[in-house]
Amino acid sequence: MLRIKHLRLRWYIHVVVIFFWIGAVYAQSEGVKENIYSLGKLKATDSVTTLRIGDQAPDFTLPAVGGDKISLSQYQGKKNVVLSFVPAAWTPVCTYQWPVYDIARYIFDNNDAILLGITVDNIPTLYAWTNHMGAKGGKVWFPVLSDFFPHGKVTKKYGIFRSEGFSERALFVIDKRGIIRYIDVHDINERPSLVKLAKALEALN
Repeated sequence: MLRIKHLRLRWYIHVVVIFFWIGAVYAQSEGVKENIYSLGKLKATDSVTTLRIGDQAPDFTLPAVGGDKISLSQYQGKKNVVLSFVPAAWTPVCTYQWPVYDIARYIFDNNDAILLGITVDNIPTLYAWTNHMGAKGGKVWFPVLSDFFPHGKVTKKYGIFRSEGFSERALFVIDKRGIIRYIDVHDINERPSLVKLAKALEALN
């Protein structure tokens, strides 16, 4: 069993390398590259969440790019949930990060999980940004939610609202009971590890 887990982890590492390469190619493509705005090197983290593993995840309802409204509680008892907070649309690291999750959908499917992408950007901005971000040049498979108004209300609930007015780069893994099982408030200048996220999801099984 242990050997199988190690082989699986090695497989994920190889896959991650490929995914990050694909993400980099995507981000450099014409039409996208021209619109990416560099924020420069930022302070790694600028807030401290009071949420801890084992806490009940704060519920919320936010509008999605698709036009509907999505609540965290609608997945309780049905799906594990990964919340991916990213700082801002049309910025380099964010533009690399979500396409990787789009290609890695099977990791979420295999662990009965849904991914919710969240930023403080407004819906029109998110629509334009994510419209061609998917693995096949279309929309991403996961809901993208706007925490624009009241500005950063959900981000503040999760304790990851930065002084610049946007969120930390953060992942929260929430089980089917609504309990937080994994937190990664990451260096805003870097992408979180897909391998660690995959391991956190596997631990829910």
